[in-house]
Amino acid sequence: MIFEHVDLNLPILDRENIDGLRFYTVKNGEKVQKLVSITSVISHYKKDFFINWRKRVGVEKANRITKRATSRGTDTHLCIEHYLKNKEQPPTKPLPEMLFKISKPALSRINKIHTLEGALYSIALGIAGTVDCIAEFDGELAIIDFKTSAEPKPRDWIDGYFVQCCAYACMLHELTGLSVKKFVIIMTCENGEVEIYEERDKKKYLRMLIEYIEKFVNDKTS
Repeated sequence: MIFEHVDLNLPILDRENIDGLRFYTVKNGEKVQKLVSITSVISHYKKDFFINWRKRVGVEKANRITKRATSRGTDTHLCIEHYLKNKEQPPTKPLPEMLFKISKPALSRINKIHTLEGALYSIALGIAGTVDCIAEFDGELAIIDFKTSAEPKPRDWIDGYFVQCCAYACMLHELTGLSVKKFVIIMTCENGEVEIYEERDKKKYLRMLIEYIEKFVNDKTS
């Protein structure tokens, strides 16, 4: 399959880590600003959950699980990115290769790709980030996020994924005027399942996004 691409002409942003948080450097007219990554905002909101999880499973096991998940996700994402860019597959390990192969039917529903790994920001919200994919999914413009997991996650566990998609949608609209129709999570799992979660209630996740940002700002300034 050959994927069609649309030139969105997004900015190229420098990013850096400061005190454990990721920031993007953005030029706003003559002013240079450092905007916090939406990933850092969401991680901060869920900080207590992950602290408690690490205590429950133990530090050594938590580190092992996190390292495996990060490696699995990065390698699978690279395979997907090459595929959507109509490039040859890079050398990879057996697990990400398997996850990529079982994701191909879901990926075939993507076309008119506006960006892959594109930098976005919002001066109004004070955030920035790198979106996995903006493209049409089943013919409708969407923010698309690629996830890997051992098995599909319950729908009520992944609100944070949709909050992140909502953030990218806000940034996209502020920068280009484009509005997406929906948010799509494609989750490829080690048990052989591929789960597709779709969400159209943008107002719901905008309210949650504001809550996440307000908590981050209040905690960092208090």
